[in-house]
Amino acid sequence: MLLFVEQCLNGLQLGIFLFLVAAGLTLIFGIMGVINLAHGSLFMIGAYVAATVTNLTGSFLVGLLAALPAAALAGVIIEFVVIRRLYDRDHLDQVLATFGLILFINEAVTMVWGRTPLFLDVPDALKGTIEIIPGIPYPIYRIAIIAAGILVAVLMWLVITRTRIGMLIRAGSTNREMVAALGVDISLLYTLLFAAGAVFAGFAGAMAGPLVSVQVGMGEQILILTFVVIVIGGIGSIRGALVGSILVGVVDTLGRAFLPDILKLFMAPADADGIGGGLSSMLVYLLMAVVLIVRPTGLFPAAAGAR
Repeated sequence: MLLFVEQCLNGLQLGIFLFLVAAGLTLIFGIMGVINLAHGSLFMIGAYVAATVTNLTGSFLVGLLAALPAAALAGVIIEFVVIRRLYDRDHLDQVLATFGLILFINEAVTMVWGRTPLFLDVPDALKGTIEIIPGIPYPIYRIAIIAAGILVAVLMWLVITRTRIGMLIRAGSTNREMVAALGVDISLLYTLLFAAGAVFAGFAGAMAGPLVSVQVGMGEQILILTFVVIVIGGIGSIRGALVGSILVGVVDTLGRAFLPDILKLFMAPADADGIGGGLSSMLVYLLMAVVLIVRPTGLFPAAAGAR
């Protein structure tokens, strides 16, 4: 029972971490209508800047704070140079252009940092464990990721639903021409929105540094799961992205932890390990298929999720 609860917490932490990445992609993909495959590259840039600055200064907080403007600047440059020309193009053009950005950014990062992975230690203030449930110690740093994700979700919801800029964003996603006709600089608005999405990706990359090796291509590894999350939750929905992230995180974690052992009740251990490993990696995609069959627009479509 204790192992099950611990794995549920691990799934929640993974889900919240996915939400940190999906939050920015939800804004860009759902509201701006742009399929940005290079979103994972912004995640990677955040991780590299955080690792570099942390190793130079000895302060993870300084590294984290440096990653945010670095990711925002990278996002502004990408939007101004490439994405701005894709708003009125079809999704195939967007996919091809942003896939090219992935290759370009990966090579640029290799030129600057090389191919040797960077590593970050968990900051001293967040080391150790705490018993949030009696008998189940849990790493403080992972709890910090959960808290950060919840804070980001609340802030995003408040900005989108309770502020003037949020009103303009929602209006611009519905009728861009009408908003521009009312005197709003829609190009500037979209640039700021893209920069905000980049900041979320950079923040997620910085937080991932102490958990994974910082290396070229790390953004693509999480990008696929992030798209699964926003498809399950509903494109353009913040609430859907949060719920979808938690579902994906819990299902993936519990599947990898327990599915092989369950199969051992019915087959040989060697076969159970092989089949269980394969099935557990497929569970999130099966979950997405089931959701799309039942609710083709996702659990919380944008019209419902924004309110």
